[in-house]
Amino acid sequence: MSAGTLDRAAASWRGWVDRHATGGTGAGARVVRTLGSWVRSPLAAQSFRRRPAAAPQLRPKVSVVVPCYNYGRFLPQTVGSLVTQEGVDVEVIVVDDTSTDDSLAVAHALAAEHPAVTVLANEHNLGQVGSFNRGWEQSTGEFVVRLDADDMLPPGALARATAVMEQYPRVGLVYGHPQHFEDGTPPVGALHELSWTVWDGRAWLSERCRTGVSSITSPEVVMRADLLKDVGPLDPHLKFTMDVEMWLRLAAVSDVAYVGGADQALHREHAGSLSVNEGSGALLDLRARVDAYDRLFANVGDRITGARGLHDRARSALARDALRYAAAAADRSEPPAPYLELAAEVWPASASWPSTARIGRRAVRAERTGRAGSGAVVRKVARRARAELMYLRWATSGL
Repeated sequence: MSAGTLDRAAASWRGWVDRHATGGTGAGARVVRTLGSWVRSPLAAQSFRRRPAAAPQLRPKVSVVVPCYNYGRFLPQTVGSLVTQEGVDVEVIVVDDTSTDDSLAVAHALAAEHPAVTVLANEHNLGQVGSFNRGWEQSTGEFVVRLDADDMLPPGALARATAVMEQYPRVGLVYGHPQHFEDGTPPVGALHELSWTVWDGRAWLSERCRTGVSSITSPEVVMRADLLKDVGPLDPHLKFTMDVEMWLRLAAVSDVAYVGGADQALHREHAGSLSVNEGSGALLDLRARVDAYDRLFANVGDRITGARGLHDRARSALARDALRYAAAAADRSEPPAPYLELAAEVWPASASWPSTARIGRRAVRAERTGRAGSGAVVRKVARRARAELMYLRWATSGL
């Protein structure tokens, strides 16, 4: 089976899962729920509520910081999705990072039209981290959102998230299902029967260390402002996984909640995005995740019970991930050495794992014969099946 065939099948599968992941009464939703129950995460909920309040009783203020660099063409849709949020008072802070297109002019025009919009213009390019942190320092809301200038929030997203926080004061981070879409007309966010899941923050953090993978895209997150003041905003040491580290840091000091039954964000995918360009590539992704966990324990390790064990757990998980990429490279008759070296660097014990030796033998055989072994196709399908089952679990539970 060719890689192209597997990719097309996986894309079709993920599209089908996403269409039904938030619930509904149709056959597709029932099938997805059933399949999702078979791959349930070992993380137990601290609290679960079905049919919770869709909006907070009070009217909280939410500050949405929108860093923008050359995304003027997206700003009207992005800001429009924020100023129309119901049940909350929204403060939109657009931080223009010395854009060379018309972003700053578009932002000022939006501010003139909508009193809730404020524009900050950086004198020098500060990047995503510096721009968010500058906007956050100017914010006045009790809740904070970091939204890329090319993403959007569906109607009611902020009210649903803040309703959870109103009911559970220990929750410092709320997220939900994001709907991904190709550049063009944004989809209508799904809205079905709502549910809330609340996890103990330490347990959620432990699960993230067990997998070594983030369960959050980015725009679907709502955070408590006072906790950000406590643990700090985005870490300037990180370029690609700064969000991941911040969410892990919040989980270290608060509980985590998930809004089920609705799309909580609309994430745009296009050729100019950071994830497609600078932030793409398996090896870069692995190294960025290693950096995120290392910075987490450097920042708040003294506040996490059993920090050393959790850090080891994360690095071991990342080494296993590196070996999966190494195995895939060997089965494509490509050198697995960069991944093997990273695995040994992150978790030295991995050098003596049986799987490491097997991958090395396959690579030698492929180099000698010029082709992968007879089991390469089976292994390729098995790896992809595993990845898609993990996607199903994420889409249906947020984990």
